[in-house]
Amino acid sequence: MAGSQWELPPELCCRPMAFVALTGLDVVYNAVHRAIWDAFCANRRADRVPISFKVLPGDHEYPKCRTKRTSYEWYIPKGILKTGWMNKHLNLVPALVVLFYELDWDDPQWKEKQSECATKVEIVRTSLQGRNTKVAVVLIQKKTPLPPGEDLVASERASSLCNACDLSGKSLFVLPHTDHLVGYIIRLENAFYEHAQTYYYTEIRRVKSHKEFLNKTTHQLLFVRHQFKIAFFSELKQDTQNALKYYRTAYSLVHELRAHETNMLEIKTMAGFINYKICRLCFQHNTPLDAIAQFRKHIDLCKKKIGSAELAFEHAAWMSKQFQSFGELFDEAIKLGLTAIQTQNPGFYYQQAACYSQERKQLAQQLCQAGASYPSPDPLDTQSGGLDFYGQRPWRQGHQSIDPPDAEKERTGILALQIKERDVPHSELIIALLSNAVAQFKKYKCPRMKSHLMVQMGEEYYHAKDYTKALKLLDYVMCDYRTERWWGLLTAILTTALRCAYLMASVKDYIIYCMELLGRASTLKEEQKGRIEKNLLKVLMNEVPDAEPECDPSSVSAARSLWNDRMALSGSNEFTIEVQDYIPFIQCKAKFFSPSFHVDQPIQLQVFLRADCPHPVALNKLAVSLSNQEYNQWCVVESSGQESMSLIPGKTKCYNFSFVAKTEDVGKKIEMTGIEVMLGSDRGRCVFLSWRGAGGDAASNHEALQASRSSRRWGRGMETRPELDWDNLIMQHSTMIISRVPKISVQLSHQPPALNNEMYCISLTVQSQEEGVAKDVKLTAGLKPGQDANLGQTTHVTLDGSKVCDDTAPALLPDVPLGDLKPGEK
Repeated sequence: MAGSQWELPPELCCRPMAFVALTGLDVVYNAVHRAIWDAFCANRRADRVPISFKVLPGDHEYPKCRTKRTSYEWYIPKGILKTGWMNKHLNLVPALVVLFYELDWDDPQWKEKQSECATKVEIVRTSLQGRNTKVAVVLIQKKTPLPPGEDLVASERASSLCNACDLSGKSLFVLPHTDHLVGYIIRLENAFYEHAQTYYYTEIRRVKSHKEFLNKTTHQLLFVRHQFKIAFFSELKQDTQNALKYYRTAYSLVHELRAHETNMLEIKTMAGFINYKICRLCFQHNTPLDAIAQFRKHIDLCKKKIGSAELAFEHAAWMSKQFQSFGELFDEAIKLGLTAIQTQNPGFYYQQAACYSQERKQLAQQLCQAGASYPSPDPLDTQSGGLDFYGQRPWRQGHQSIDPPDAEKERTGILALQIKERDVPHSELIIALLSNAVAQFKKYKCPRMKSHLMVQMGEEYYHAKDYTKALKLLDYVMCDYRTERWWGLLTAILTTALRCAYLMASVKDYIIYCMELLGRASTLKEEQKGRIEKNLLKVLMNEVPDAEPECDPSSVSAARSLWNDRMALSGSNEFTIEVQDYIPFIQCKAKFFSPSFHVDQPIQLQVFLRADCPHPVALNKLAVSLSNQEYNQWCVVESSGQESMSLIPGKTKCYNFSFVAKTEDVGKKIEMTGIEVMLGSDRGRCVFLSWRGAGGDAASNHEALQASRSSRRWGRGMETRPELDWDNLIMQHSTMIISRVPKISVQLSHQPPALNNEMYCISLTVQSQEEGVAKDVKLTAGLKPGQDANLGQTTHVTLDGSKVCDDTAPALLPDVPLGDLKPGEK
C-alpha cells in the first residue's frame, strides 16, 4: 500500500466507454462466432463508436442490484465514493446485453428455436434483475436478407419472435454471415451505441431524482457522490461538455464539506480525483489554459489541508502525485498535438512533484521512529483486503463523526503507516520524477533548468548510495558550470563528487576532485583546503585518506576497507590525469622565446608553473613533449636527491630549456604537444598532470581575456609590478626553424648611367667574415628576374672587360668559381 496508495486508480484514468456484453457466442470452438467477435474487437479505429465489448456466458451473474431506497430520512452516508463503483460501471454492469442466436427465417424447426431463444433472453433478464440494462437479440443467418418489406415470412416471424422474447422491434437484429461481415457489424454496433446512450441517460435521470430527498445537514457527502456519478455516466454517454459541468459542481461541493483531521484524507482524495477528471477533459476540449487554471486553484485550495501532523509525509506524497498526474496529462495532450512553450511545459510539474517527494522523504525521516516494531494485529488489514470508500482509514472505515472513535486504534494505525513509510524507496521516486523533468527541459531547450535538476538527481543518487550514477551525472553538469564560471555551484558539486569518490575508493576521481577543490575556482575556506591537501598527500604516499565530513558512518567503514584493498594493489599506482578540461591547483603556461629561430641559434622555451593551494607542493619531474620527439630529451627537469622542485603558493616559477635544431629541420615548425608534471614518487603513487599544447585549463582563456581588457584600461601601470603577471603571460606553442644568415658580404661599385650599346663596367667585391674557410664559393651574375623580357634579349654579360661583347654573349653568367675564401679574404 505504501507505494501504490497514491496512484490514481486505473478506472479513473481511462477514457470511459459504454460497456456492452455479448452472450451466446462460442469464440473458442465455433469459427463463425470467432469471426464475428474478431470483427467487433479488431481494428477499433477512432471512427468506430466508443464501446467496450466483452463476451460473457448466457447465465453470467451480474452484480446484484441493491433494493431501492424509499426514504433517505434516517440514512447517514459512510463515505463519498465506493472504491468499486467506477469499475462496476466500466466492466461489470453492462448498458446492453446482446444475445447472439443462430436462426434463419426459414428454419424447419422455427417453433422450437423461437422458444429456446425466448428462454435464453429470460435467463439474461433474470440475471440482470432490478437493473435498467437493455437486452437485444441478434440472429446469425446464413443468407443475405431481402430488402425490408419484401420477405413476408421474415416480417411475420420477426414480430412473433419479439412477442415471445418481450422485445421491441428496435432490439431485434439480423447478422448475415457473408462477405460483408465487418460492414454489418459496424451498423450493428452503431445501433448498440444508441441503446447504450439511452441506458446511461436513464441512469443519470435516476441519480438526479434522489436530489429531492436529500438535506444539507446529514447528506453533504451524497451531494458530492451524486454529482460525481452523473458526471461519470455523462462520460460513458460521451457527453463530455456536461460531464465537465457536473465534475466542476462536484469539485466545489467537496470543498464545502466540513473538514477535520479524521476526514481530511478522504476529502483530498476525492478532490484529487475530480480535479484529475476536470483537467483531463479541459485538455481533451483543447482548452489547456482552463486546465492550468483549474490545477492552480486545486493546489491553492489543498496545499494547507495537511491533516494529521504525525502523517505529514502523506500530504507531501499526495501533493507530489497531484503535480505528477497533471504533468502526465499535459504531456499526453502535447503528444496529441497541443503546443507547449518554454515557460509552460510539463517539466515544471514533474519538478514540483520531485520537490514534494523530497519533502516527503525529509518528513518521513523526522516522523518515522526507527526502533518501533510493527503493531499486531495489523491495523491496516481489512476483511475484504481493500477499502470500501476512497481515502478512508482501514481501522475506521465508514466513520464520519468529528471525534476519533478509538484513541488506541488511532495510535497503532498511525504507527503502522509510519513504519510502512520507512520502506518506501524515496530516492527512486525522486529520481524518476527528476529524470522526467530533465527530459522535458531538454525538449524545450532550457539548459540551465536541465543542469539544475541533474545536480539534484546526482545528489539523490548519492543519498541512495549509488555513487557511480551520482558521479556520472555530476561530472556531466560540472563541464557547464566550469565554462559558465559558476564557481560557488562548481565547488558545491565538487564537494559532493569528492564524497562519492571517497566512498567508492575511486583513487583517480578522488585525486581529480581534490585537485580542483584546491584550485583557484574553489570557494572553500583555507582550513577546508588545508584538510583536502593533507588527504591528497596521503593518497600520493599510498596511505588511506581521512573520511570526508558529513558522510554516512556505515558507508565510511565500508569505504575504509575498500581503500585498504586499493593500497595493497601496487600495480595500479601510476595515474595520468588530463587537466586541460579541469581547473587544477597547479597552473601551467609555456612559450617559445620567439616565433622563429635561425638554425644556428639555440631554441629557447620557458615553462611557468604556479600553485594555488594553501601549502607548498613538491614536484618530482617536469617534461615538455615536442612535435619532433628527438628534442624531448633536452626539455626535462627532475628533482635530484636533496634538491626537490617545490612550488610556493601564489608565486610563479619559471623553468628555462634550450636546445639546438638540426639542419634538416630548416623550414619546419616545432610545436609543443604537451606538458607533464609528476607529483608523488615511485615509493607511493605517481600522478602525472598532463596539459595539451602549451598549458592552460578550462578557465584560462577567460582570464586572459579579462587581463587584456584591464591592461588596456590601466595602460602603463603594468610595467611597475615586480611580480611576473600570470594572467598576462601569453602562451606561444610553436616556432619556425629558419636557415642561418651567411657571413659573406657582397658589394657592387659602378658609375651610372649606363648608355645604349655601351660596355658598362661593374666591379664586385666578395669578402668572407666566417670564422672558418668558406669552400667552393661560386658567383652568378645577371639581370634581376621579373623585368621586361626584351631586356634579357638585348643585354649581354661577360667576365672579360677587354673584349667588346656581341650577340653571342649570354644574359646570365652562372656558377663562376671563386675557389676558397679564408676568414677576412676578399
